[in-house]
Amino acid sequence: MALLGAEDQGGGLAADETVWVEVRTLLPSTEEGLTLALSGEVEDCVQELLRRGRRVLYGAEGRPGREAAAAMDRIGDVLRDYSWEKLNAGPWREISKAWRQVYAYGCFFGALSQVAAGHPLATAVRLCDLGLLMGASVLDNVLARLRARADPPPVPAVRPEDAVPHLHCPSLEHFRDNFLIPQKPVILEGITDHWPCMKKWSVDYFCQVAGCRTVPVELGPRYTDEEWSQKLMTVSDFINQYIVNQNSVGYLAQHQLFDQIPELKEDISIPDYCCLGEGEEDDITINAWFGPEGTVSPLHQDPQQNFLAQVFGRKYIRLYSPQDSENLYPHESHILHNTSQVDVDDPDLVKFPSFSKAAFQSCILMPGQVLFIPVKYWHYVRSLDTSFSVSFWWS
Repeated sequence: MALLGAEDQGGGLAADETVWVEVRTLLPSTEEGLTLALSGEVEDCVQELLRRGRRVLYGAEGRPGREAAAAMDRIGDVLRDYSWEKLNAGPWREISKAWRQVYAYGCFFGALSQVAAGHPLATAVRLCDLGLLMGASVLDNVLARLRARADPPPVPAVRPEDAVPHLHCPSLEHFRDNFLIPQKPVILEGITDHWPCMKKWSVDYFCQVAGCRTVPVELGPRYTDEEWSQKLMTVSDFINQYIVNQNSVGYLAQHQLFDQIPELKEDISIPDYCCLGEGEEDDITINAWFGPEGTVSPLHQDPQQNFLAQVFGRKYIRLYSPQDSENLYPHESHILHNTSQVDVDDPDLVKFPSFSKAAFQSCILMPGQVLFIPVKYWHYVRSLDTSFSVSFWWS
C-alpha cells in the first residue's frame, strides 16, 4: 500500500480544497480587479506573460484544474527566472523596482499553482518567502497575506488518553502476551539503537550510495486521485525534484529497494519479535518509505502484522481498531476495500456520521522508534518532515 494521501470522498471539502477557498478570498472577485501595476517599464513580452497568468487564474470557475495549475506554475517559473537575471545584472540600488515586482508576481503565480494543485504547502510558503525577500510589494502585499493562509498546519496534538503506549526493549514474552496476542498497538524503543542506518542514513547518503539507481516513484498527492501515477527515475532525480526543490508531490515506496541496493539492507535488522510469527524469515516483506514533508497516507488497513521503524523525520499516525470498521466506511470497490472513504483531517460527518463514534489512538513516531501495527488495524499516516521509514510485514 502506497503512503500517499486520501481525498475526501464525501460532500465536504478536502483539506487542500479548504486552503484554496481561503486563499481565493484574498483575491479580487473579477479579473479586471487584479491590477498588474508596475513601478517602471518592462518588456512587452513580460507584460503579456503577466496578463496570461491572470487569464489562467480567472479562466476556471472555482478552483483551477490540473492543466490550469500547471500553466500558472510555468508562467511563475518564467517570470522568476527572467526577472532574476535583471535583479542580478548590476548593483541592487540601480535595479528598477518594476523587476522586483515582476519577481514577486512570479512567486505569486507559482504559490497559487501549488495550492491549486493540492501540493504540499511548504512549497507555496517557500515561494512567498522568496517573493517577500527579493521582490517588492504587489497587490496590497498579497504574498504576506497568502503566506499566512498557506502556512503548514501545526504538529497535531496527541492527547494523553489517546496516546499509544511506549515500551523500552520488552522481552519476547512480554510483547507476545500483552500486545501480539491481544492485538494492541505499542511503540518499541531501543530496539534499533544498534542499526547502522540510525547514524549513517540521510538524504545526502542516499544520493551517494543509490543516486544512479532507477526506482519507481509514485506521483500525486493521493493514490485515490485520478491523476495519481507511477514513474521510473533515478534516486538522485527523485531527491532533487521532490525532496530538495519540492516541485510537486512524489513518494518512493519500494518493496525491492533493499534487494536492489544491498548496502542499505546491511544497515538494518529484522526485529527479533518477528520470530513470534508463524512464517519463516524469508516470508517477511521489508518496505522502504521515503518522501517529503506533508506526504499523507489515507486511513487504511494491511493484511499482515507490521513493525514500522522510523529512521529519520517524524510521522503523525492515528490508529483505529478493526472492530470499528463499520464506522470507518471502507470503499465498496474491490481495489480500495481496505481504504476508508473518510478524510481523517476533514471528515464529512454529514455523509459519514458514524465516524465520530470510532475511538482511536495516536502518536508522533520519532527517529529510533518502532510502531507495532496489528494485522487489519486501520492507520492514517502524515509525514511531518522529510521522512524515511522501514516497515516489516510478517504473519
